[in-house]
Amino acid sequence: MSAAPVWSVDPRSGKPREQVAVEATAEEVDRAVRAAHSVRDALADRTARAAFLRTAAELLEESGPHIIEAADAETALGPARLTGELARTAAQLRAFAEVVDEGAYLDIHIDHEDGSRTPPWPDLRRYKIPLGVVAVYAASNFPLAFSVPGGDTASALAAGCPVVVKAHPGHPATSELCASVLRRAAARTGLPEDVVTLVHGFDAGVELVRHPLVSAAGFTGSVRGGRALFDAAAARPAPIPFHGELGSLNPVVVTAAAAAERPEQIGAGLGASMTLGVGQFCTKPGFVLAPSGDAGDRLVKALTGTVSDTGSGVMLDHRMRDAFLAGVRERAALPDVEAPVTPGAGSEHTVSAGFLTVPAALLAAEGPHDALLEECFGPVTVIARYDAEDEVTAVLSRLPGNLTATLQTATEGDDPEAAALLTALTPLAGRILVNGWPTGVAVAPAQHHGGPYPATTSPSTSVGATAIERWLRPVTYQSTPDPLLPPELRETNPLDLPRRVDGRRA
Repeated sequence: MSAAPVWSVDPRSGKPREQVAVEATAEEVDRAVRAAHSVRDALADRTARAAFLRTAAELLEESGPHIIEAADAETALGPARLTGELARTAAQLRAFAEVVDEGAYLDIHIDHEDGSRTPPWPDLRRYKIPLGVVAVYAASNFPLAFSVPGGDTASALAAGCPVVVKAHPGHPATSELCASVLRRAAARTGLPEDVVTLVHGFDAGVELVRHPLVSAAGFTGSVRGGRALFDAAAARPAPIPFHGELGSLNPVVVTAAAAAERPEQIGAGLGASMTLGVGQFCTKPGFVLAPSGDAGDRLVKALTGTVSDTGSGVMLDHRMRDAFLAGVRERAALPDVEAPVTPGAGSEHTVSAGFLTVPAALLAAEGPHDALLEECFGPVTVIARYDAEDEVTAVLSRLPGNLTATLQTATEGDDPEAAALLTALTPLAGRILVNGWPTGVAVAPAQHHGGPYPATTSPSTSVGATAIERWLRPVTYQSTPDPLLPPELRETNPLDLPRRVDGRRA
């Protein structure tokens, strides 16, 4: 039986563009993983790793026009959005090169022998080492920044781990182009090309997470798909870490004082954020608690105007379009749910943005409206109108984990609700925003892109410098003669690395 073809499809028409590859068989997945495993020692040189990451950024930029053309043809995200995403991806690679150069990620601790302690301390020296081959599952909505050359790949390579990427079926041609660029960058810096390999196909993704030589996995996608892989990773004879980003509602709470102060500004900002990228950002504000009354009505009116003025758009593929339309129909049919702007089909291949409203009191306890507390991927949000603060806290207590949570509060004068609501929002998400909008994730050292389940399956971040920690594990050497120690832990610090010695930063 011949392997299934992998087609690049135009989401603007639903028509196949070209056959890009064939789905990998179990034997081909095995070869890819074993090839990656065989070259892991080549990544031990930190200088070579940093050079590789910088070269990859340069080659991606050089190939930018071809990559952007392919990605736009497969995702309909548009050249402007993809140009920004490519710049972000290159910056991400360079940022991890700086992390590798600095060396603080090794978290080196040296505690000299101390017989005066009770019990006595032996000589102990600890640092972090790479886990091994990492499986990366590419995202649909970010064909560059969260896919083949994205943050999971960049951080794993920075940690010293070879990567096998399972391409997303929504942009296979883009995936092939980016993989070829990364492999060229490896060769140009003297590393084996197999530090990065690519496979296609659903079954290949399952085989990948089960392979005994895969040591960890990173995933960005749906709750259903991510949970199946997470369970497979845990069910292995030797379970592995699975860092999955699965879904997020990204709640927003608008205080009564904020709505009274600037309802039009908040309504317009919400409309721009929830329709950005046809509502396909993982940080889209998908659920909003706004007050009842005149100020809340003015906010909804401003939101209505912004959403009504937003043109229809093409989603990433027709499967997601169908899921969006079905999800909206299910939610809009619930009792007491209204649609001031009805989200739906714009044309045969597009969708139009909209939003739903519901009394917040209907969500304060388990019931038929629970679907409104689940993510609906696409340009729709739910506005829950509340009469009192206790309704807000009751609804918040029922929300699942999220990537973000946002508080819109008064900017002038006192806002008596703000402090308590910020406290209530903090357990729900990994990033808390005040008077901003969650779409857009800065690649910065202090960034955290993660959150309680189902937002992610681990407490780690997939964006920012500390994303490298997912692919490392600590090792301590006890009473080991200096010549036998790794260079990073030797007394003279020959690599001039930051470290803590006897509790003090050296």
